[in-house]
Amino acid sequence: MRYIVDDVDDLRLVLNAPGGGAGGGQAMPDGTLPTPGGWNRFSLQVDDLSVVVQQLRDAGVRFRNDLVEGVGGRQILLEDPSGNPVELFEPTLPEARADWTGEGPVGG
Repeated sequence: MRYIVDDVDDLRLVLNAPGGGAGGGQAMPDGTLPTPGGWNRFSLQVDDLSVVVQQLRDAGVRFRNDLVEGVGGRQILLEDPSGNPVELFEPTLPEARADWTGEGPVGG
């Protein structure tokens, strides 16, 4: 399993396994690998990542990487005005969606 999902009331926590591999564990273009506690970020789900990224690029937003195909979807990291990482995520698997009901197999 490459990620852990825990649902509590309206909170859905998804943890990516650090140290390489697909999804949020992938290395940055310069080869830097994530380490535990070092790449904390908020993840915002979007419906069409390519469109949102283009709109943000046009507005001058700084991105840390290019679009990445991950375990459950596509993602990219941008920086907020203070330099904090924010992930934009477009799910491609039902269980990767923020509104997933828990029905159906994980990864399946």
